[in-house]
Amino acid sequence: MEPLWRPSAERIAAARLNVFIAAVNRRWHADCTDYGSLWRWSVTQPAAFWTAVWEECGVYGERGEKVLESGERMPGARWFPQARINYAENLLRRHDDADALVFWGEAQLRRRLSYRQLNAEVSRCAQALTAAGVGRGDRVAAYLPNMPEAIIAMLATASLGAIWSSASPDFGVQGVLDRFGQIEPKVLLCVDAYWYNGRPVDCMAKNAEVAARMPSLARSVVVSYVDAAPDVAALAKGVAWADFVAPFTAGAIEFTPLPFAHPLFIMFSSGTTGVPKCIVHCHGGALLQHLKEHQLHGDVRPGDRIFYFTTCGWMMWNWLVSGLASQATLLLYDGSPFVRTAAGQPGTILFDYADAEGMTHFGTSAKFIDAIAKSGLKPHETHRLEPLRVMFSTGSPLAPESFDYVYRDIKADLLLASISGGTDILSCFALGSPLLPVHRGELQCRGLGMAVDVFDDDGQAIPPGRGERGELVCTAPFPAMPVGFWNDPDGAKYHAAYFARFANVWCHGDFVEITANEGMIIHGRSDAVLNPGGVRIGTAEIYRQVEQLPEVVESLVIGQDWEHDVRVVLFVKLRDGMSLDAALIARIKQQIRQNATPRHVPAKVLQVADIPRTKSGKIVELAVRHVVHGRPVKNVEALANPEALEFFRDRAELQT
Repeated sequence: MEPLWRPSAERIAAARLNVFIAAVNRRWHADCTDYGSLWRWSVTQPAAFWTAVWEECGVYGERGEKVLESGERMPGARWFPQARINYAENLLRRHDDADALVFWGEAQLRRRLSYRQLNAEVSRCAQALTAAGVGRGDRVAAYLPNMPEAIIAMLATASLGAIWSSASPDFGVQGVLDRFGQIEPKVLLCVDAYWYNGRPVDCMAKNAEVAARMPSLARSVVVSYVDAAPDVAALAKGVAWADFVAPFTAGAIEFTPLPFAHPLFIMFSSGTTGVPKCIVHCHGGALLQHLKEHQLHGDVRPGDRIFYFTTCGWMMWNWLVSGLASQATLLLYDGSPFVRTAAGQPGTILFDYADAEGMTHFGTSAKFIDAIAKSGLKPHETHRLEPLRVMFSTGSPLAPESFDYVYRDIKADLLLASISGGTDILSCFALGSPLLPVHRGELQCRGLGMAVDVFDDDGQAIPPGRGERGELVCTAPFPAMPVGFWNDPDGAKYHAAYFARFANVWCHGDFVEITANEGMIIHGRSDAVLNPGGVRIGTAEIYRQVEQLPEVVESLVIGQDWEHDVRVVLFVKLRDGMSLDAALIARIKQQIRQNATPRHVPAKVLQVADIPRTKSGKIVELAVRHVVHGRPVKNVEALANPEALEFFRDRAELQT
């Protein structure tokens, strides 16, 4: 099948990745001629490759002579063991008047900070944190929207060698305590309220309860967003942001030089199967991996203006923020992407933003693309989108039909980079390349320096192009591996999470195939893979078919244990006012049978009013499976809409 898009010769010549190939060929005589040969060199010569990333992507710090120790161990490898580096210093090397941050809070608020202003605000915040007793290794937790103060405080925290962790303000109290309570932060940052779908949502009662239940806090700092003067006295050790930083004058920031593996971020697993795991990522690993992904895979250049629709509770926020290290402008948005504006229909505001700010890189979720496609939005008819070169999609597999939609109705000439990785690695295993064509339904390539493969159940590699699916694995260490889990002194939880399935191999938990194009197709989470009659079926294969039907807004599929086997059960959320009848069930089954296989056809199709999902927008198949089987869901606080689970409980249709 012909690709949907090919980069022009001019675009290939100008790509940052093309310049990188020339540099490694000169320095290491690598003889790389295209992306495939570069990828193979990068995974067979990891020390040379990651040294090249350090040099060519502009890392600031002392590298040391040693690149990799114990490179045969997973976990246990040590990258750049002699290095001294600071993540924040690499993001704050510009001091000019160019935009560093632009912020839109729905239609309510517009702000921008230059690099000079950002440095000044980080300086003041770092001094305030120091005065509050924060030092190297202490934790700072943020319960904030995706707004400038979140980035300012994160950079200030990192500059001191303290550790940052964040959650979005739509989390409930228990969800926040399940996360931050484990890491015992010294400072909590929170917001008075935030805007969502044109309405303010007050946060002060939740803030007060969270602060009262975290005895480790020395300060609770309230950032004003909706209310100019929130009642900070209601919080234990509360202070307004303005008063917190007021005593300090901006000056040169004193960046603490740190080992490559010094903790930077504590991220959290989704928590749908228990209390969230606290995943610790380091300064050097996050910086090096993000520089590689931005500059080489995403073709981010100085002066580009990059956007990702994300909250502070999703790893894509951390990924976006690292764009400052490539001297780009960050375009921040907080609120609903479907808020109705005076000029357009729901879903247009992000494209309004793209035009207004000259967006070059537009990042979003597969679900957003699917939603605007179903709403009939055609941005190419209503917006210019002239500077837009790259569109990123992640969060769930991007359906082939969504690829068609992007090129037909958003912009014909752009790199559509469907990317996949996770909070576990704070980055990607498979993503885009400015040198490669885009094939319908495929992630373009495996990430540089990532020894990604697909294993069958016996731990044998499946060659590309066979159409066979298996476990996504990584067979060699990489710098963005976690340094461990918090409160896991012997590493037992860390080992069990990724290395128990195959010895000395990272097993990620995705069910995938590598295509004849050396691209990748994600078929769903392997722990949610359906297994009727012993045949493994990825859930994404069913979603791709069902969600093409105009009546279906969204769907969720599980395997129900039934009569000593597993039967496929499909739940559908329909457009407002529609009901599931026999005719529609027949059409759904026919769509699946014709375009997948008879084994994919569900035994039951049931209507629900809503689909439960995590705060970052991922549907929770395992939680629904637990409910259907009468088992408890251990951490409903991890869900954005836990009430939706009730639509799946005690369904009479599932008793026969």
